[in-house]
Amino acid sequence: MVKQKIAVIGASHGGHEVALELLTQSDAYDVTVFEAGDFISFMSCGMELYLTEAVQNAELVRNFKPSDLEKYGGHVRNNAKVTGIDATNHTLTINNQELFTYDKAVLSVGVTPAHLTIPGSNLANIIPMRGYDWAKRIKQYLNDATIKDVTVIGAGYIGIEAVEALVRAGKNVTVLDMLPRVLAAYLDADMTDIITQELIAHGVNVKVGEAITAFKGSENEGVTAVVTDQGTYATDLVIEGIGVTANTAPFADTLALDKRGWIETTRNFETNLPDVYAIGDAVKPYYIPTGQQQPVALASTARREAQYVAQRIMGNKHAVDFKGVVGASALKVFDYTFASAGLNSVTADRSKIKISAVTYTDTRQPAFVPTSEGNGDIIVRLAFSPDSRIILGGAIMARDYDVTGFGNTLALAIAQKMTVDDLAEADFFFQPGFDRQWSVLNLAAQKACHYGEFTK
Repeated sequence: MVKQKIAVIGASHGGHEVALELLTQSDAYDVTVFEAGDFISFMSCGMELYLTEAVQNAELVRNFKPSDLEKYGGHVRNNAKVTGIDATNHTLTINNQELFTYDKAVLSVGVTPAHLTIPGSNLANIIPMRGYDWAKRIKQYLNDATIKDVTVIGAGYIGIEAVEALVRAGKNVTVLDMLPRVLAAYLDADMTDIITQELIAHGVNVKVGEAITAFKGSENEGVTAVVTDQGTYATDLVIEGIGVTANTAPFADTLALDKRGWIETTRNFETNLPDVYAIGDAVKPYYIPTGQQQPVALASTARREAQYVAQRIMGNKHAVDFKGVVGASALKVFDYTFASAGLNSVTADRSKIKISAVTYTDTRQPAFVPTSEGNGDIIVRLAFSPDSRIILGGAIMARDYDVTGFGNTLALAIAQKMTVDDLAEADFFFQPGFDRQWSVLNLAAQKACHYGEFTK
């Protein structure tokens, strides 16, 4: 049997998943994974675990080892950058010289951390927080006693993870962001206010609503200060977490890209090139809360996209559109944990989606359970369409408590297009050692439906 040659470009979550699906579910495919970098395959979302020494070896923070695919007959090539696609002849150019023939190709090229282009941006000690090499370098800075003051630019997930790692290493940390609140793209003010106070309580200098205008320093010293439109902050190190750019420049002449460089695909991840799919952080999947295709750069979404594309290649999904994603995620910030999914006030406004929202705060268990036995406050935020009442987003947060189960339930409610009325009456278990007589998700939805207040 002549096997179909499948080229997978990029060895992160999406590339790994599509290769694994094809190799383990069929013997009809000869799969080769090309990775531009040297290390296969660092998991940047696990970097904080390495920096805080929860995982002490960076080599362990990876999606897979080459042998994990090779044992199924796959091929993994590192230091092999795909620099061109010839869709007519079905060939890839590797490292500007070698040609590789494919039957089908899957692009999972990912993104690169964005870098401010302002005066002083080329000074030493201004670094991103992404990738294996940078993880190793940041760890060296954490252990360097001469690095005392560190500035983190960007108060999203990446920036806040960097902040906690730096604080735990004993650094003096300032976090800067142009947005008016930390984590503003994930949480509304009722939760970000709590997170801000938690950061301040751990000694973090939180400066939001400030635009970075320049870096000060010298060629010998490297960066020594960050200048904003409102102040100057002395620093020995800058970590940038300001966003990403798609790794699509080598394909600009052949692939259809939007104005920001993201790959244009159908809802089913077909590009403008025949037999070429694209998945992962550099594409725009169908986003259920808005009904639009837009960037959702998460490992979980990349794997769902990859699994779907693998099934299409195998002929199992040709008549079924990709269902879409909700962008669920979670983060621990010192003693607080939150989980979020779908839209909040900031992202709804960006997408021009009208929402209504409620916040519900209560104890996690019945009032008679003392705090010494684990009872404490929990806060739930729900966003929903004022017309259809379909749940479009939400978040849940608590101190010293794992809220991720609630977050997954909320993500499922969004994906299944449940209304607040559905959630208000949803049948969840009750046991006072775990939760309330009504789940806090029920109670938040009941508040949205204007039920009477539940008697505690």
